[in-house]
Amino acid sequence: MSGRPGSPKLLVEPAALAAGFAHALHRVGIPASPERAGRFARALALVPPDDRSRLYWTARVAFIADVGQLPAFDRVFAAVFDSSVDLADGRGDPADAAAGPRRVPDRPPPGGQPRPGAPSPGTPAVPARPGRPGTAGGADAEDGAPAVLAAASPDERLRRASFAELASDDLAAVRRLVRKLELATPPRRTRRTRRSARAADPVDVRRSLRLAQRTAGDPVRLVHRRRRMRPRRLVLLCDVSASMEPYTAVFVALLQGAVTGLRADAYVFSTRLTRLSRVLADRDPDRALQRAAAAAPDWAGGTRLAESLRRFVTEHGRRGAARGAVVVILSDGWERDDPEQVAAQMARLRRLAYRIVWVNPRKAAPGYAPLVGGMAAALPYCDGFTSGHSLDALAELAITVAAVRTRSGGPGTPGRRLLPGVRSSTLNE
Repeated sequence: MSGRPGSPKLLVEPAALAAGFAHALHRVGIPASPERAGRFARALALVPPDDRSRLYWTARVAFIADVGQLPAFDRVFAAVFDSSVDLADGRGDPADAAAGPRRVPDRPPPGGQPRPGAPSPGTPAVPARPGRPGTAGGADAEDGAPAVLAAASPDERLRRASFAELASDDLAAVRRLVRKLELATPPRRTRRTRRSARAADPVDVRRSLRLAQRTAGDPVRLVHRRRRMRPRRLVLLCDVSASMEPYTAVFVALLQGAVTGLRADAYVFSTRLTRLSRVLADRDPDRALQRAAAAAPDWAGGTRLAESLRRFVTEHGRRGAARGAVVVILSDGWERDDPEQVAAQMARLRRLAYRIVWVNPRKAAPGYAPLVGGMAAALPYCDGFTSGHSLDALAELAITVAAVRTRSGGPGTPGRRLLPGVRSSTLNE
């Protein structure tokens, strides 16, 4: 960087500078991916680095996602932009990977005087941070306050934010991200078969006899077969009562993404059960949400969990919707019916479903315990229990949905361990 005082200019192309700086960060252990390097190059084209502070924050926003990476980032930035550094020096040399960027010694001007602004011999180098001109660490160095970490992107900034605390703009961005979330179910064996090259698989008698007709009826070659695999059916039941209103918009976006991407079966319930698979097949998110609210007349009403589960099992589950499927229930468990009825309907559902995963956004609250009547009665029949209150929690839900069933007893076995640290015999205590 060089140019008029206070207005430095880049002597290289933004793409080349971004690639070289990303390589220097990668050599000191900072995960500078090509995506972040491209983001930095685009930022340089949009926001010209008129001063060092602007260049620093542009690079920091593009490359840093963890506050623990700041010391190494500051060292690399100071070595690269506060001196003459060959960014391509040592590239591809594994022996030089831990050495960091190489610094070219400053040559003093004729007369033996050091260059203005260069550190004197014996003065330790202090990683420079953006601040007021003439200070080593800016405002943070004077008052001792820690620097505020800038998130690498809006997506990463929203990862840990609770859906109930988001503004309208952030909520719209989260809904777009949630619709792209992939809920992959574990595979199951179908009745259809395909040819297999493994001799340990069963012999396909029909194909083997058909092939033996080419050798005068002598079965010289045996054909083996194996059953085809396909993903299990995914069923989502979302509570849209008044107590779930802060999370309803995001959860409906999750249902829409599962319906359009995985052909899942989606239902909502409050005081009654409503099937929304056809309504949510609309790829327009706002129109789908409006049509879903119009299709469910009990939207933002009370909660009748036991009755909704009974209607699902009787009218849909027993007819094939829940047989061998992964059933995801999104509800806080607040119930007006008798908890014993909830337990009875969960037992019926468990006999049909492959796995049951419960998503309760209240689980993220400090000191939460499943003591509410409906939640305590339903949890012994669940194979997974997550919060789903943020993007990170929904990523955990995706892992839980893709897990394979591990059951050690029959449905509703008392005292059987279903979740880490939870036994069904202790939930009602």
